Amino acid sequence: MSLKLHILSPEKTLFEGTSESILFPGKDGVFQVLKDHAPLMASLTQGNIIVNTGKGNQDISVEGGVVEVSKNKVTVLAL
Repeated sequence: MSLKLHILSPEKTLFEGTSESILFPGKDGVFQVLKDHAPLMASLTQGNIIVNTGKGNQDISVEGGVVEVSKNKVTVLAL
């Protein structure tokens, strides 16, 4: 089982699918989320979210936002 990921901006959906791991540009530094990660809410800063889909990486540029992780579901509200 992998992570279900939704990255949403005010204009559109930037990513919707599954991922093996995700790197986030957090306010306190870069952090990674893997399967079965503990519940988490964090602020994001300007940078790239790097999504490992299992078939390669996808970089998604964001200006900031917030991320919520719960029960292998990851939701990002990006700026």
